[in-house]
Amino acid sequence: MGNGIAHVFAQNGYAVTLIDVQTTALEKAIQTIRKNLDRQVNKEIISEDDKKKILARIVTESDLAKAGGSDLIIEAATENVDLKLKIFRQLDETAGKDTVLASNTSSISITKIASVTQRPDKVIGMHFMNPVPVMKLVEVIRGYNTSNQVTKNIMELSEKLGKIPVEVNDYPGFVANRILMPMINEAIYSLHEGVAGVSEIDTVMKLGMAHPMGPLQLADFIGLDVCLSILRVLYDGFGNPKYAPCPLLVNMVHAGHLGVKSGSGFYEYTPGSKDLAVASMFRK
Repeated sequence: MGNGIAHVFAQNGYAVTLIDVQTTALEKAIQTIRKNLDRQVNKEIISEDDKKKILARIVTESDLAKAGGSDLIIEAATENVDLKLKIFRQLDETAGKDTVLASNTSSISITKIASVTQRPDKVIGMHFMNPVPVMKLVEVIRGYNTSNQVTKNIMELSEKLGKIPVEVNDYPGFVANRILMPMINEAIYSLHEGVAGVSEIDTVMKLGMAHPMGPLQLADFIGLDVCLSILRVLYDGFGNPKYAPCPLLVNMVHAGHLGVKSGSGFYEYTPGSKDLAVASMFRK
């Protein structure tokens, strides 16, 4: 998500500092951005000269303090509340007093994140959709103390990025994942209880509900570990058993079958191939 956000900002003329504690992650991010820009060049969305200018606007750093001089800092770390709180404490100490701190979290409370800073009025959620350069939606989540002006500025900025922002309030899962994750969880329950197979479940949703991707394949792309984290946020936040993660999902995550990122989830993935094979554990 971080490389996609950096790509979109740089493409729209903003100077971007892309930060990660691991230099290998930064190298991979730049490779991904370059590959996605090449795809845009091939589709004649941008020119080769545009590509060079976009890449020149992005610098990489491994020190979080290098973000201190920015007007806006967007955190896109993994969906782990303790990690995000740690990052925001550090950002609050190093960033200028007028800097807005945003999180790309897909479910964790913006109000809780803001509570560890001295600027809760300047903390906001910017939940981009994946892949960021393609998807138009940005969920803009205002925490309990987020100011009207900061919310207005982020809504306008999102529009300048060519996105369609939707303002939502800060409750578990916001809107997107409060609706999406129970659907994915129910699809996993349908598989777990033997109602139908992987391909059958996804086909029903694609052909019957006009979804571009079935829920099980989508879960693989999101990451089964991320799906599990979001469901746990929903379950803890609402205390409603309807959000309880399916035991099959829990077992798959514990076993390391995380979807595309691990090469195997509900489907098996071969690097560089667009073909999908149903994972062996689910074959009849």
